[in-house]
Amino acid sequence: MDTLPGIIDLEASGFGRGNYPIEVGYIMSNGDTFCSLIQPAEGWDRWDESAQAVHGISREILLKVGKPIVEIAQIINDQLSGETIYSDAWGNDSSWLGLLFDEANIPMRFRMDSIRSLLTEDQAAHWHDTKDRVIEAISLKRHRASADAAILQQTFSLILKENKEIV
Repeated sequence: MDTLPGIIDLEASGFGRGNYPIEVGYIMSNGDTFCSLIQPAEGWDRWDESAQAVHGISREILLKVGKPIVEIAQIINDQLSGETIYSDAWGNDSSWLGLLFDEANIPMRFRMDSIRSLLTEDQAAHWHDTKDRVIEAISLKRHRASADAAILQQTFSLILKENKEIV
């Protein structure tokens, strides 16, 4: 791989059944970024205070400044059409992204895969330690989608520099 992969991250109202995406952020392979809060759809009412404590986004903020779901889905499709973007939490992120596109009634025109698919076993074994070093080096305190995506891309870059063997 000659360039860094595009990385996506989503924040959600909580974990498990009944939760929904509240923020999407990504960094593309060329360094361009996108981040937006998502206005909850009708019926997306479940709210987990412990999740809010982690990401710092209140439901009131989403209702006030979040963008409509259809608008978010269109922007993402326009920017990522034909691309593959990667996630470190594919199970959760793919579910929440699928829910967003289902609610918008718009097909995804890009593919999402696990960042794990780009790593060797040895690299995967060092992922979390490397990520912790990146977080410490940049002293980032904010747990938000776009910041997390940038951290993940920097983690991948550092793993690449430390070990050139990428599948």
